[in-house]
Amino acid sequence: MRSAAVVDRSRDDMSVLPFSSEGAALLAGSANPPLAAAVERELGIRFGACAVERFPDGEVSVRLDQGVRGQEVVLVQGTSPPVNDHLVELLAFADACRRAAAARVVALVPYFGYARSDRRDGRRTPITASLVAHLMETAGIDQLVTLDVHTPALEGFFSIPVDNLTAVPILAGALRAHVSPGAVVVAPDLGAVRLANRYAVHLDLPAAVCHKQRTSATEVSVTRITGDVAGRPCLIVDDMIATGSTIVESVRALREAGASLNIVVAATHAVFVPGALDRIAGAGVRTLIVTDSIPLRTEASATPRPEIVSIAPLLATAVRRLLGGGSLRELA
Repeated sequence: MRSAAVVDRSRDDMSVLPFSSEGAALLAGSANPPLAAAVERELGIRFGACAVERFPDGEVSVRLDQGVRGQEVVLVQGTSPPVNDHLVELLAFADACRRAAAARVVALVPYFGYARSDRRDGRRTPITASLVAHLMETAGIDQLVTLDVHTPALEGFFSIPVDNLTAVPILAGALRAHVSPGAVVVAPDLGAVRLANRYAVHLDLPAAVCHKQRTSATEVSVTRITGDVAGRPCLIVDDMIATGSTIVESVRALREAGASLNIVVAATHAVFVPGALDRIAGAGVRTLIVTDSIPLRTEASATPRPEIVSIAPLLATAVRRLLGGGSLRELA
């Protein structure tokens, strides 16, 4: 027997009508129900009727409860933890739409798991990001739209169009109330330099870079800092926070370099494995700002409680442009 439905959008429990406009349909999986509901409110529509169920052994079963033949379908489904479950669910939805004769399937994936696996670290290791790209295309996805992906080069693994939106303007707007004019935007590693520069432009602040070395899957060390941080408040920015080790080590290095105790941290994707928030709080961070691209799972005792900035308006704008034949360039 199947377990109870995880997501069931087949009931008419909203005051708005089901979305159907010019041969288009929107569907949402179970990865982030609060975000999907927020996008519905922004658009003023009801997502298409569908259901997600799981068998007792963990297998996923999806069902479309409305026709999509000849329609352009937008699937809203991130691959946040549990990554494998949500990834297979996305693939199952894409396959269902393809077999139901949808004209085109666009995957709107706010958080793209496995993006860190973009190269071989050894002779006998996979490039899992490339594998996921092949799986998505094989399942029937015709276009991918994601947000602040960890590795922008991910696009090279796909033969379909890929659009990487950014939450930087949204987060920068929220950060203006927390950073002073004399602050410095800090990239916690070389991979975040481009992101830090974008924040620096939006906030009209200088930038600095921490030079990080990874000693294990969960441990890192910062060997030096490029940029003037002495006596200045710092804003550490990254695309995602998982264990919090990079943030903690960056805070330590900044304080050793004479930075102000006032350190703010901002990131798009709040992966937050168990213990991450306590680890960040233990480093003395008092202001932490993230988006709702991933449902927030926080320890009850965690301090600070992250301030959440919604990306629903951004995703709603992207959906309107996708279905209206507009460009996403200004959102990237």
